[in-house]
Amino acid sequence: MIKLVALDLDNTLLTNDKKISKVNELALKKLSAKGVKVVLCTGRPINAIWHYIEQLGLTDPADFTITFNGALVINNTSRKNLAKQGLSKTDLVPLHEFSKANDFPLDILNFDQVYPITDLVKSTYQLGGGIKFEPMTFDELPDQLYAKVVAAQKPAILDKMVAGLTPELKKQYHVARSQPHILEFLSPTTDKSVGLHALLQHFGWDESNLMAFGDAENDAGMLKSAEIGVAMANAQPAITAMTKYHTGTNEEDGVAEFVDKYFKLD
Repeated sequence: MIKLVALDLDNTLLTNDKKISKVNELALKKLSAKGVKVVLCTGRPINAIWHYIEQLGLTDPADFTITFNGALVINNTSRKNLAKQGLSKTDLVPLHEFSKANDFPLDILNFDQVYPITDLVKSTYQLGGGIKFEPMTFDELPDQLYAKVVAAQKPAILDKMVAGLTPELKKQYHVARSQPHILEFLSPTTDKSVGLHALLQHFGWDESNLMAFGDAENDAGMLKSAEIGVAMANAQPAITAMTKYHTGTNEEDGVAEFVDKYFKLD
């Protein structure tokens, strides 16, 4: 029995202009009213998506969000952490050296702000929600736990970055292309599926109670682990190929289309 529905944001729940359609909003509110947990799963911090949380009414004491692609599971109202993992500054040294040698940009995120690394080429990374950006060199970077690293540039440049990653770097990080212009580096054990597993356990459930929607590489883990993993019609070909269930595009209210039929909301 499905008790929790996990939703990627960009190109899944959100339209191309970064909005939750009224059709998707109403379907998810009906779902919540039936007692099914609705959980947003994103690479962003919670402050950057708070307007979506409020729009969907996910502000009860038992509501959570999976942030930083699974590195942080956070309660929406208390802001207490249910699960947290990340990378140390030492962990980031090989990635910084690789990026410096090959002229790639990096933005390093802790759980509160973004550090654009200024001894590398300039990044195109942007993030809403009033998140602080504090540019500095890698040497100046504080020694603390970091949620993830982002390389943001034109897709062709990131294609070269992916092609240049050594086997050692691929072992040291969970590397995921969340959007054509964004490549993310996380700890090897960080994934949306890991954050969701912690949340399911918190409620006394498991993956047989999980439905997940996604479109991109960073959604693969949760789509594989979910009892019902649903790929959007606009999903990357590899995501479409690995999923049994499919729905319309993010522009066609694909999320609402699937949950309406599955849960018989009408």
